[in-house]
This record gives sequence, structure tokens and C-alpha cells, in this order.
Amino acid sequence: MKQLLTRLTVTTDGEGFTDLTAHLQQQINSSGLQCGLLQLVCLHTSCSLTVNENADPRVLRDLTTYLRAIVPQEGVQPISGLGALRPYCHDDEGPDDMPAHIRTALTATSLGLSFEQGRLVLGTWQAVYLWEHRARSHRRQLSVHLIGE
Repeated sequence: MKQLLTRLTVTTDGEGFTDLTAHLQQQINSSGLQCGLLQLVCLHTSCSLTVNENADPRVLRDLTTYLRAIVPQEGVQPISGLGALRPYCHDDEGPDDMPAHIRTALTATSLGLSFEQGRLVLGTWQAVYLWEHRARSHRRQLSVHLIGE
């Protein structure tokens, strides 16, 4: 059994999805491991990780629309729709700061992914994405831990 721990730096274009699949596959290839587990951890509180559709970009647009609907930029209001809108208290880095933290809390910041014969085990239409929840571009750090043989 062998393990490697490394970092992956990704620059995002602002809110949206960055496909990590090729970067992760490159990490597996350079490790020399054939079978094992890749543990991926996002080291930020305003972006997240997801395994999702890679063939139809409308899926990613719909996911963004849904998350914007349940975590609006302007603040929070009772789910019933009745009552006043309350702006978020935390806005240290701008108006998209707190919504990004909530969106991260509702999604995932780590993923465990299997690989065999030196290849990530993903379904035909799946890819691994970093989901940026902030409006402007960011440099994001991910921890990549490979364990296997």
C-alpha cells in the first residue's frame, strides 16, 4: 500500500463549474498507482465539490439556478414567503460572501473517488467539478490524497 498527499491549485472564472476530472486523472497517472482511493478536499468555505453531468451543460445551469433560488443573494426571508427580507449580517468580502458560505454548507467540500487500472471510476456522463459560489474568479486549493497499490 502506498499513499501520496499533494495540492492542486485551480483558477475559477467566477460563479460556476470547473471540471477537475482531467487534473485528477493526471494526479493518478503520475502516482503510478493502479487501484485505490482518491480523497479530494476543498480548502475553502465559499466553493464546493460535486460529481455531476458532463454531457449537457444545461444541467449545470439548472443546478446554479436552483441553488440561487434557495440561497438568494439579497438575504433570507421566511420559507413561507411571508415576512420581511433580512439581509445577511456577514458581508466582509462583499454581497456574495455569505450566500457563498451557505451554498457551500448545503453541498460538499470533500469527495472520495475510487480508481482502478489507473483510471477514475466514473459513470459515462459524470465529471468531477469544483463549484465556485463567488462572483469573481479565485485561485482555489484542493488537497488530493491518493491511497492504493
